[in-house]
Amino acid sequence: MPGFELFGDLERKEVNDVLDNGVLMRYGFDGMRNGHWKAKELEAELVNTFKTNHVQLVSSGTAAVSVALASAGVGAGDEVIMPTFTFVASFEAIMMLGAIPVLVDIDDTLTLDPKAVEAAITPKTKAVMVVQMCGSMGDLDALQSICTKHNLLFVEDACQAIGGTYKGKPLGSIGDLGCFSFDFVKTITCGEGGAVITNNKDYYLNADHYSDHGHDHEGNDRGAETHPFLGYNFRISELNAAVGLAQVKRLPEFIALQKKNYTILRDAISVLPEVTFRRVPEGGEESYAFLNFFLPDLETSRKVSSAFKDNGVDVCWNYFDNNWHYIREWHHLKDAKSLFPLSSEVRQGLENIKTTKFEQSDHFIGRNISCLIKLSWTEVEVKQRAENMVNIINSALL
Repeated sequence: MPGFELFGDLERKEVNDVLDNGVLMRYGFDGMRNGHWKAKELEAELVNTFKTNHVQLVSSGTAAVSVALASAGVGAGDEVIMPTFTFVASFEAIMMLGAIPVLVDIDDTLTLDPKAVEAAITPKTKAVMVVQMCGSMGDLDALQSICTKHNLLFVEDACQAIGGTYKGKPLGSIGDLGCFSFDFVKTITCGEGGAVITNNKDYYLNADHYSDHGHDHEGNDRGAETHPFLGYNFRISELNAAVGLAQVKRLPEFIALQKKNYTILRDAISVLPEVTFRRVPEGGEESYAFLNFFLPDLETSRKVSSAFKDNGVDVCWNYFDNNWHYIREWHHLKDAKSLFPLSSEVRQGLENIKTTKFEQSDHFIGRNISCLIKLSWTEVEVKQRAENMVNIINSALL
C-alpha cells in the first residue's frame, strides 16, 4: 500500500467517464449521467469483494465508523470499547455521536486484548470496536463471543486491513458492521472515501439514509424524497468513487504485490534471534500492508527506528511516542480539549484515561516496529532494503 503508487489507465478511464457527463454527485441528475453511476457500481463491487449483503459508501473512514455506530443506535452516553493503539479517528468518530470511548489494552496481536475488553464492560457499554491495525486482526472469535454473551454490538474497523481474512472471511465482514477507509494512503484509495458493510438490512438502510441528510432515496425524484429521521452529510462524490471503482478491481494484484514484498523482508529479518513477530490468530491471513515485528525492549526499538531513518530505510515507525496512533501522546483526548462543550457524561467518561496505566500496551508498542509495504518497490529494491534492515538491526543489538 498505498494504491496511488500504481495509478494507471483504468483509473483515468473511470474518472473521465464522470468528467465527460459532468455529474459529480452520487444521487440524482439521472438524465445527465449517460448511464454512469460510479458510487453504485463501486458498492456492488464491494459487496462481492467483502462477501457481504450491503455496502454504503461514505466520505471517509472516520465517517464510516460514526455512520456504522449511529446506524445501530449508538449515541449520547453510550460506551464504546476501543484499543489504545489505533488512529485518532477512532475516538473522534465515537465522540461525534456523544458516545464515550473506553480505551483498553492491546495484546501481541496489536489489537484488543479480549480479557481487557471483558473487564471494561459496564451497564453503559453498547459496542466493542476492534481496530485491525497495520493489516492484521485480533482474536475475533473471542471478541465476538464476549459481545454475544453481553449482547453488545461488534464493530470491525478494518480501515488498514482491506484484503486480510479470518477463517476464509474478509476482515470487516465478521462483526455486525465493518468499516473501511479509502483515503490517499490506503491499499485502495479514492483520495477520500470510506465504506460501511453489514449483513443487517436495518443497519444498512439506516446508514444509507443517515449519511445523506436522512433522505430515504425512494423513487427517482430527489426532491420528493422524505426524511424518516435526522441525518448528516457523509456522501462520497462520483469522482472519488470512480477512482475507487478502478482500484477495487485491482485489489488481488495489490495484495499479491504486498505479500511478495512483505515475505522478502520478513524472511530476511526472521533469521535474527532477537526479532519476533506480531501474533496472527490461527486461521487469519494478514493483508500484508505492514510488517510488524518486536525487538527486545523500547530502547532497542527506538535505536533501530532512528537508524532506519538515518540510513534511508523509510516508512518504518515505533509508535510509542507517536501522537497520531498511540494513547501516550493523545493529550487533546485526555484533557478533553474541544471547540464546543462536551457533555458531562463524556467528560466524566474520559477521566479514567488520565490516570490509567496501560502497561501491557506499553510493553508491546514500545518494542514494536511497523514497516509499511509499498507496491511500487522493485524486487531489487526490496532485497536491498532487507539487507539494510538486517545490518541495522544487528548493529543496534551489538
